[in-house]
Amino acid sequence: MGEAVEGVGGVFFRASDPDALRAWYAEHLGIDMEDFGTVFTSKDGDQTVWAPFPADTTYFGTGEQPLMVNFRVRNLDAMLAQLRAAGVDVDDRVEQMEYGRFAWATDLEGNRFELWEPS
Repeated sequence: MGEAVEGVGGVFFRASDPDALRAWYAEHLGIDMEDFGTVFTSKDGDQTVWAPFPADTTYFGTGEQPLMVNFRVRNLDAMLAQLRAAGVDVDDRVEQMEYGRFAWATDLEGNRFELWEPS
């Protein structure tokens, strides 16, 4: 196997009231929340995002999938090529954002996941 996931880059989940849920976690667990959620940064610099999304989000794809995991990868293009070669359902879209490059695929049971190559 060539490419491998280096860690969890984020956990995103549906919430009926994301604003209220962010406020609850800030109050009860002391998580400093921004509009999107929060970022936990380890001592070595790796980041993990934790973020509630609106219940009707399409970011996780269609259906009732309650959450989506974001996996950090070293080389997004190599990982996508490896997944496609293995017959995995990979979204054609790749997005470049300020924090890096993102792509999406679906596992054996139809769960959409995100791949992130940090900047």
